[in-house]
Amino acid sequence: MARLNTPAARILLGLIVPVLILFWWQAQSAQGGGRALAFVPLQQVGATLVAQLSSGFLLGDALATLSRAVTGLLLGGLAGTVLGVAMAMSRPLDRVVGPLYHAVRQVPLLGWLPLIGLWVGNGDEAKLLIVGLAAFYPTVLNSYEGIRTVERRYAEVAQLFGFSAVQRFAHVLLPAALPLILTGVAQALAFAWIATIGTEMLFGADAGLGATMGVAQAQQRMDIILVAILAAASLGFTLHYSITTLRHHLLRWQPAIN
Repeated sequence: MARLNTPAARILLGLIVPVLILFWWQAQSAQGGGRALAFVPLQQVGATLVAQLSSGFLLGDALATLSRAVTGLLLGGLAGTVLGVAMAMSRPLDRVVGPLYHAVRQVPLLGWLPLIGLWVGNGDEAKLLIVGLAAFYPTVLNSYEGIRTVERRYAEVAQLFGFSAVQRFAHVLLPAALPLILTGVAQALAFAWIATIGTEMLFGADAGLGATMGVAQAQQRMDIILVAILAAASLGFTLHYSITTLRHHLLRWQPAIN
C-alpha cells in the first residue's frame, strides 16, 4: 500500500480512467455513420490541435478567456471578501446588507443575463460583471463565516494583551479566518471559470474558448469543440493547482492531514 502513495503511482492511477475513455471514444468513432460525427477520431482531434496551435488561434482564445476569468475573479473576489469581513465585524451592517445578499444570491446567474444585457449590453463589461458575480457570492459567504467562527478565546487573548482593533484583526481574526477565506477563493475560481466560458458562448466574443465552442457547434466541428474543451480543462486545472499550492503555502503553519 505504501507504494501506491508515491507521486508516480498516483499519476498512473489517475490516468487509468482517461485512457479507458480514449479507447472507448476511438472504438465509437470506428463504427462510422453518425457516430463518426459525434465521436471524432482521435487522430483528427490531434491534427486540429496542432493546426490551432500553429495558427495561434488557440493561444489567443486561451489568453482572452484567462484574462476575463482572472479579472472577474479579482474584482468579484476582492469585493466579496471585503463585504464578508465587514458584515462579520459589524452587526448593524450585517442586519442591513445580509438579508439582501442572501436573497440576491438565490437567483441563478442565468437569471441576471436579460437584465445585465439591458443595462450594459453584451460586450466585455457584461461578461466581467457576470464573472465577478460568480466570484462574489462564495467569497462573501466564506469570509463572513471565517470571521464569525473564530473562537472567542482568541479574542480574549487579544484583549488581554491590549491589542487595538487593527492589531486584533491583523494578528488574530485574519489568520484564524484565513482557511475559510481561501476556501472561498478556490470556490470563486471554479465558478468564475465556468461563468467565463458560459458567457463567451452565450454573448459571443471576438476571442475566447467559449466563443470558439459556440461557432464550432454551429459549424458541426466536433474536433474544434474538443480542442477548446481540452484547452479549457487544462487551464482550469492549472489555475486550481496554483490556488491550491498558494493555499498550502499560506497555511503551512497548519498540521498536515494524511
